[in-house]
Amino acid sequence: MTDLPETKDLILEPQGSVLTIWFNRPEAKNSLSSEMVSELHAVLDVAAQDASLRTLIIRGKDGIFCAGADIKGFKSGLQDVEPNADDVARGNRFFGDLMIKLNEQPQTVIMLVEGAAIGGGLGLCCIGDVTIVTRDAKFRLSETSLGIPPAQIAPFVTERVGLTQARRLMLTGARFTGVEAVHYGIGHMLADDSADMEKKCAEVLEQIALCAPRANAVTKSIIFEATRRPRAEALDFASRGFASCMLSEEGREGVTAFVEKRKPKWANE
Repeated sequence: MTDLPETKDLILEPQGSVLTIWFNRPEAKNSLSSEMVSELHAVLDVAAQDASLRTLIIRGKDGIFCAGADIKGFKSGLQDVEPNADDVARGNRFFGDLMIKLNEQPQTVIMLVEGAAIGGGLGLCCIGDVTIVTRDAKFRLSETSLGIPPAQIAPFVTERVGLTQARRLMLTGARFTGVEAVHYGIGHMLADDSADMEKKCAEVLEQIALCAPRANAVTKSIIFEATRRPRAEALDFASRGFASCMLSEEGREGVTAFVEKRKPKWANE
């Protein structure tokens, strides 16, 4: 595995082909400070270039996923300097860049959500390839109750839950639990508690292990290009990805393993 950057607000736990990224600001309910966002950017950049990494797991320390943006830190920063709209917008957009990067990360991304996922934390739940939530986890898009819009997460939440639900959740600041989060499509799987969540995560990791790493990465790119390009262009892009995988060492191994009725080599790694 490639050397990972040093971090203060994140704990990084590599284990084989899996990297677990812990939000580690429990005293602030794992809220997203600018430093944490910068650290996560750096970790994702390194991980994206590491072909040995197949899965990223993101979760929060002390039983809390993420309480959203660090509003107290932001307010303190405004007291230090004269507020400037361009600077505020630039800082807000920096989190949007992180959402794009994490959303399209070549690895499979698993979100393990317990305790609370508020504001930006809820937004992060919406970009997990697999999001597992505990039954009693608390969710809310609280931004409008603070006098601000859920700016950078709005497109991702809308894509996940649909236009009508997104409007209701954002414009009312409605509170809901993990049960409802799965109903809305924010979560894919419902766990009874933290132990059950980890059990379900282990089952998902076993499923991912049967999938070829590069094929998964190419599949994610095809999915996103399908949302951006006209249909014919998207299919052209997909055909090139298919050819690249089919002719690769990984693709040849997969076909050979199928013919020989055995597991491919990557399933044993």
